[in-house]
Amino acid sequence: MTLLARWEALLVALLVILIGYGTATSDVFFDANNFSFLTSAAMEKAIMALPMTLIIISGEIDLSVASILGLSSATIGVTWDAGFPIWLCIAVALLVGAGAGLINGLLITRLGLPSLVVTLGTLALYRGLASVLLGAEAISDYPAGFRTFGSGKVGGTQIPWSLLVFVALLAGFLVVLHRSWVGRQIYAIGNNSEAARYSAVRVARIKCWLYVASGTLAALAGVVFTARVSSSRADNATGFELDVIAAVLLGGVSIFGGRGTLVGVVLSLAVVATLRNALALNTVSAEVQSISIGALLIVSVLGPNLARRLPRRAIRGGAVAVPEPGTAD
Repeated sequence: MTLLARWEALLVALLVILIGYGTATSDVFFDANNFSFLTSAAMEKAIMALPMTLIIISGEIDLSVASILGLSSATIGVTWDAGFPIWLCIAVALLVGAGAGLINGLLITRLGLPSLVVTLGTLALYRGLASVLLGAEAISDYPAGFRTFGSGKVGGTQIPWSLLVFVALLAGFLVVLHRSWVGRQIYAIGNNSEAARYSAVRVARIKCWLYVASGTLAALAGVVFTARVSSSRADNATGFELDVIAAVLLGGVSIFGGRGTLVGVVLSLAVVATLRNALALNTVSAEVQSISIGALLIVSVLGPNLARRLPRRAIRGGAVAVPEPGTAD
């Protein structure tokens, strides 16, 4: 059984424990309406986690996703307030997100700047641009069809429309990462970018396109978020990047690149969403919830590394063991 498979089994066990905690402490935890709320509230983070998984596997990171979401939301608000049809507002927002991702990708791949520094800078830059567009204003007079997309359910079920969007995207990303040559090259880049480059892998181009995908899907998450809360504000989704990165790393994706699966990330998304929902139902403050997510982030980095080191130490211990005097070889 591989380390990733064992880690995914631990995630399943953790999810079961959290479901048990939620059920034991709240009468409405297993209610269909709560399931719908829990799922809907997690979809923006889940959408952003898909390209983030590929970026971290490639050995990079993107801290600007929540700011791009906020910029996308602000763009929708400004264009809608200017009288544009809602479909055009959405298209412009997606283009803005793609452009923001492209700027990240070019700064990292063409100028050779560290992704941590670049995206930390654009985190502030894109959030600042959202503030310039909207200031302290909130725009909320969106059409009914747009609001239904964000908060409505499929047919007579409790399944949010946004969940269908995520499932469709997940299917595509599963094929790309685990069943295509692009996925194999992403793993190769994360394991050793120089070796991948000498093997004719277009490292810079792939990384740049990953950031464009990240920006575009962050903007799509902004569309979903704006429709769900029916409001455009410059501070929409502030701090979401912590949950997204925590979910990816908790899913078994190595912060050093080259390892991880989308299955583990989906499980960890469920863990993070269930944890937040169970704590919220027990009136636990947002600050304590953030502390819990931060603790999970630390565990997600330490856990797999400790799991890899223990077998190595056991092997080394066995290799240097000396038979006691008088015992047979």
